[in-house]
Amino acid sequence: MNKIMLRLSILLILFAPVTVSPQDSIQPGSPKFPQVETSNLEGRKYSLPHDFESEHSLLLIAFEREQQKNVDTWLRESSRLEQFDPAMRIYELPTIARLDPFRRWFIDTGMRHGIPDKKARERTITLYLDKIAFRQSLKIESEKQIYSMLVDRSGRVLWRSEGDFDETKANSLRDALLHLRGEK
Repeated sequence: MNKIMLRLSILLILFAPVTVSPQDSIQPGSPKFPQVETSNLEGRKYSLPHDFESEHSLLLIAFEREQQKNVDTWLRESSRLEQFDPAMRIYELPTIARLDPFRRWFIDTGMRHGIPDKKARERTITLYLDKIAFRQSLKIESEKQIYSMLVDRSGRVLWRSEGDFDETKANSLRDALLHLRGEK
């Protein structure tokens, strides 16, 4: 049953209509995470970025199901990354085009059944939105790779990286967190 739900979820994502709305040009300066009303896979409602649970949150943004393996390269290092700032929270943000409520429920239910770990479901917040506007607000040029972003509660992007985890990115993130604490 779980495999059927997962396959149907993938089909719905692949054939979902993309809604495009007019967008102002990207503002100069640091990108900012846009206002989004959503919920995690445990059903908790969020008004992002305000409801991120830490002053600094590491967001792992993916656009395609196949990118989960790339997100996992960061998650395997999550305990080490959290040592850089014990208060920092890590969130997975699967990013999908706007869908009607039934399709959202169907996809979330499929993901919920495919993720047995409660903590993983709590940190997974699916974004159903205008992907073009979302990418513009964060200055993301392509959906072909994942993005890791450190943001504050106002949504200001404090650090960013593209692609899989590696030591260079870990050191860069650690340096950014030290700088934010005034230790570097």
